[in-house]
Amino acid sequence: MKTLLTAATAAALLIGLPATAADTAGADKVLHEVVAGEWRPQVQRARDNYRNPAASLEFWGLAPGMTILELQPGGGWWTEILAPYAARTGGRYYATGADLDNPDLSDGARAGRERFEQRYAAQPDIYGTVNVLNFGAGSAPLPAETFDFILSARSVHGWLRFDMLDKVLPEVAAALKPGGIFAIEQHRAPDSVTDIQTFIDSGYVSEAFVIEQARKVGLELVARSEINANPRDTRDHPFGVWTLPPARATVPYASGLPADPDFDRAPYDAIGESDRMTLKFRKPE
Repeated sequence: MKTLLTAATAAALLIGLPATAADTAGADKVLHEVVAGEWRPQVQRARDNYRNPAASLEFWGLAPGMTILELQPGGGWWTEILAPYAARTGGRYYATGADLDNPDLSDGARAGRERFEQRYAAQPDIYGTVNVLNFGAGSAPLPAETFDFILSARSVHGWLRFDMLDKVLPEVAAALKPGGIFAIEQHRAPDSVTDIQTFIDSGYVSEAFVIEQARKVGLELVARSEINANPRDTRDHPFGVWTLPPARATVPYASGLPADPDFDRAPYDAIGESDRMTLKFRKPE
């Protein structure tokens, strides 16, 4: 059953204001419990004020019993919330991982997937069953009409970098059940920026571009929110979005250069994490 928000809470979410305690009284209790879960590392909890997990997931429409897919979970920041939520509400949780069917898969990528799987398999009482699907430039398509909710957190610029956008988005649309939700959080460039290489180099992608690409594969924009906006972020940083926390780069992204101990990090740490779009799409019934 989907959670119904009060009018005040809905308004707060849409314009990016915090909901009051009274407003959240009717919110998803289990979701708030897992966000506060003691298993979440303190370093992850410290980022909640930038990532607003409960408010974002409520805005996107996460609901008990859903079959969830997290695209490219990375270090597992969202996994620590979504997997326990699915386990506690009768849902199912899936994540994408390195494509084990790829004969050219590096040993590092293979080991990374193994660590991810072992980490969550070791505590089924917290995470339930964490299912991992092959994902890569040449991987088999995601299973069709399987998921109620698919999350992409800060991945669009990477799909552009590795020329995967035209593979991923049609697969996402096909993998959603009719009425299913595609939730996107992404570093946000101004809509005046249209150059793809600029998106790749900076890590910031425009909302207009993301919306256009999603609509091309038949997904409908339901709503957009300022929950994860950061007006302090000028988006003009020497090493792109990676200059900001949590990456805190002091040399160009993927350059392989050693960190620069003399780089003045103070002004970028003061900004905090990036300005981000928060978009909700739905696959038509």
